[in-house]
Amino acid sequence: MAAASIHSTAIVDPGARIGDDSRVWHWVHVCGGARIGARCSLGQNVFVGNDVVIGDNVKIQNNVSVYDAVTLEDDVFCGPSMVFTNVINPRSAISRKDAYRRTLVRHGATIGANATIVCGVTIGAHAFIGAGALVNRDVPDFGLFLGVPARLAGWMSRFGERLALPLAGRATATCAHTGDLYVLHDGVCRLESATS
Repeated sequence: MAAASIHSTAIVDPGARIGDDSRVWHWVHVCGGARIGARCSLGQNVFVGNDVVIGDNVKIQNNVSVYDAVTLEDDVFCGPSMVFTNVINPRSAISRKDAYRRTLVRHGATIGANATIVCGVTIGAHAFIGAGALVNRDVPDFGLFLGVPARLAGWMSRFGERLALPLAGRATATCAHTGDLYVLHDGVCRLESATS
């Protein structure tokens, strides 16, 4: 593996750790406490705070700020100009740095362009947040969340395609692209068998 590639306009504060084969593009700022895995891409004008952990193979598109108290697990995709928050009730005149709420985005999740993630939520593995959605509650694994505020609108495969499953009840579906079998039971979708 090659060392991380950092554009000359980027600012990476001393102490920051960036994994091999990662790319840090134009006008990015990575704070000194940040931990970024291998094979990540940080697009133009991305900000990464001190208390941030980013896994391997994470793609963060242009104009995204990953503020303190956010963790992105492996293979997460953050669409252009999506927003994380870290304080539920900010005021300019009142310091609330001791009131940050932690946000966790689990393995393989996608967050669409211009979506807003209100602090304190967990976005489940392989979940899919639609463009422009406002997420203010936890999102289950494989859940497709759309709207303002975002609500469960369906289920997504690991491949990123909508599954033919109802919102609730009991059912099974097979991903047409991979052959993976998914089972829905009592509002929980899980991968029953994977082809790879």
